[in-house]
Amino acid sequence: MVKNSFISIISQEENKENRGSVEFQIFSFTNKIDRLTSHLQLHKKDYLSERGLLQILGKRHRLLAYLSKKTRVDYKELKELIDQLDKTKTRVDYKQFKELIDQLEKKPR
Repeated sequence: MVKNSFISIISQEENKENRGSVEFQIFSFTNKIDRLTSHLQLHKKDYLSERGLLQILGKRHRLLAYLSKKTRVDYKELKELIDQLDKTKTRVDYKQFKELIDQLEKKPR
């Protein structure tokens, strides 16, 4: 399995205090999506994992929509942020991810 995701694994201390926040859930779903995608590239006929990937994509999509309503940041901007981090293969931890979302929220339109 390929292990070059753009978001690093969170330490246990951060994990315990932020586990229920929407940002943390999006963050962890993005990690799972990256791992499952690399798994499915190796095992093309693993349909159960493919189904799980589709479910996680749906959950992340709903959470991104909720976060865009909650923070008044456009869904497209959030999606572009995640895509940009993925393209540049930038390693970001949870705190940096939350700061990037806060910057998008403060950005004038």
